[in-house]
Amino acid sequence: MSLRRRRRRGDGDKPKAAVDMTSLIDLTFLLLVTFIVTLPALEQGISIMLPQAKADVLPTKDKKANVVTIDAMNRIFLNDRPMGAEELEAKLMEMAAEDPDVPVLVRGDERLDYGSVMSVVKIVYKCKIRKMALVTVES
Repeated sequence: MSLRRRRRRGDGDKPKAAVDMTSLIDLTFLLLVTFIVTLPALEQGISIMLPQAKADVLPTKDKKANVVTIDAMNRIFLNDRPMGAEELEAKLMEMAAEDPDVPVLVRGDERLDYGSVMSVVKIVYKCKIRKMALVTVES
């Protein structure tokens, strides 16, 4: 038995299948960078400075939490939609009528006075929403 492999006439003429991965890798990195840059902007639509505290996060496995935001100018937003206190109360009453366990997160700018945030918290309690949490930044 010979250790050398015999070459046939025409073995070198067969085309070899090859896929150039360079463009696919470039596309993957482009998508990765795009998602890294845009995800924080999508997560928090209204820019506010949250107070620092250490607290447990409201569990929202089944349902997406509704976010009430109060910015530094004392404007109220429900899920990034601006509205007044009366309209907020009406919307929350409607949500609570459908499901009293609807989770509501209250995000208040740390530059606001205590009364401004508490007025929104009172509206949430008035609507008899059972799951409510104040959002803070962990210190």
